[in-house]
Amino acid sequence: MRQHFSTWQRTLSVVGTSGSAGLLLWGCTQLPAETRPSAGAEQRLQAVVRTDTSGYETAPPRDPNGIGTYYLGRQIAHVMGHEGASWLERTGRRQEEGTDLLLKALQLKPTDVVADIGAGTGFFSFQLARKVPQGRVLAVDIQPEMISALQANKRKLKAPNVRPVLGTTTNPALPADSVDLVLIVDAYHEFDHPREMGRAIRQALKPGTGRLALVEYRAEDPNVPIKRIHKMSVEQARKEMAAVGLEFIESNETLPQQHLLLFRRK
Repeated sequence: MRQHFSTWQRTLSVVGTSGSAGLLLWGCTQLPAETRPSAGAEQRLQAVVRTDTSGYETAPPRDPNGIGTYYLGRQIAHVMGHEGASWLERTGRRQEEGTDLLLKALQLKPTDVVADIGAGTGFFSFQLARKVPQGRVLAVDIQPEMISALQANKRKLKAPNVRPVLGTTTNPALPADSVDLVLIVDAYHEFDHPREMGRAIRQALKPGTGRLALVEYRAEDPNVPIKRIHKMSVEQARKEMAAVGLEFIESNETLPQQHLLLFRRK
């Protein structure tokens, strides 16, 4: 949840925030009820859709929690800016998300090179660093404020094998054919340019062995208290990864609320 703001996002951030719990800070939290467009409104939206051959469509947001861009049928969600950094380090996150289970399931080797994309303040980056003491963690974010936080935490935690990397909305700035594992936790569904990012991630993975670990809240489970637009199904994730040349390995369903989906470079 660490991408730049589009025009739609800037507009909604003005009308949607009040006090300390505004749209951008708490954009993933499930509301008591979510409105859906009427049949007539749906038809009007379809009338202004613009589609290109890369899988993108442009149309007004069907869900107010998303932007006016759709990828392979999925509306891209609004993002959380650096103002919501404290949510990433919230008390109880380890238990809510089963983060220890996630790290164990990644089966990292001490020498692995890992890229944490959408690293934020480094909640996962610094835990990964302890798992790869002879390797490296490339902590990627596109917000300079998050990179500054990563640098400060790197000094505080004395983690020399963590390297903050400033990426863009289309490129994580990773060296080609060099990464053993890319980890993306609760961020991919908010990428403004998922196709371009997916291709760049594939190029960064080591041929034959490089893996992508995609962690997203389960869209198939209505009991997960997250807005629908901030969830992904296994079917949708597999479709989007296949479109950029990533092969599905398995779905790990041991986490309390999220899919852990593993892919590899073909």
